[in-house]
Amino acid sequence: MIEIGKFNTLVILRETEPGLYLAEEEQSEDVILLPHKYKPEQFEIGDPIRVFVYLDNEERPIATTLEPYVLLNQFAYLHCADVNKFGAFMDWGLEKQLFVPFKEQARPMKVGNWYIIHLYLDDKTNRLVGSSKTNQFLQNEELTIKRFDEVDILVTHLTEKGANVIINGIHKGLIYIDDIFEDIRTGDILKAYIKKIRDDHKIDVVLQTPGYKSIEPNAQYILDEIRSAGGFLPLHDKSSPDEIKNELGISKKSFKKAIGSLFKDKQIVLKDDGIELL
Repeated sequence: MIEIGKFNTLVILRETEPGLYLAEEEQSEDVILLPHKYKPEQFEIGDPIRVFVYLDNEERPIATTLEPYVLLNQFAYLHCADVNKFGAFMDWGLEKQLFVPFKEQARPMKVGNWYIIHLYLDDKTNRLVGSSKTNQFLQNEELTIKRFDEVDILVTHLTEKGANVIINGIHKGLIYIDDIFEDIRTGDILKAYIKKIRDDHKIDVVLQTPGYKSIEPNAQYILDEIRSAGGFLPLHDKSSPDEIKNELGISKKSFKKAIGSLFKDKQIVLKDDGIELL
């Protein structure tokens, strides 16, 4: 069965004036059009071809060789290209823009802004639709991950607590501000690790390997910064959290933990006015 919203590997049945007609099998009656502008430069009847299937402006299934920014039941960070009386329309890499009805907007969308969008198939209309009300497509009741697992995350938004993330396209998680020491932004897709799963199934995530090795990236990072600065960094135990955050992008707690490790390993000297490389 040809699946809408996904990539399908189909067979080229015949070439006509509108384009190539494709199907799952050569004898299949369930065919779909690949317009001429998307056909490969060289092909033979009977060749397999990988295409993305969606609905055209007349709501008919159609194939394309273009790569969409999001697939069915996935999340992506998309740009709002238009808004009219029916809803918003997102640029998702295809000619026909992705429709986000007003009822599926977490807040009113504006042209030019970017939003985390979930692509789903509307049961009533059989149309591909976007939604920025992402929580309805996530669940933490039945977890598919465990502590220390490496996971894929999508950063959804930043708060004073830290970065809210989607884990493996299924679960909600949080990177606490004290565990962030690099510049991350909404829409970033990153590798991360499960630091802790709480009794209420809330998930703490970190960008570095958790456990006893978690200090190493901070310590190495600060060591590299000291070297880049010529062997001395004007930050110390009494520096304000804002000074440390502005200079290194990490919390004071993480900074103190890292320089303590470097001092113990005899790689730095702690002075009243800063840190010096040994």
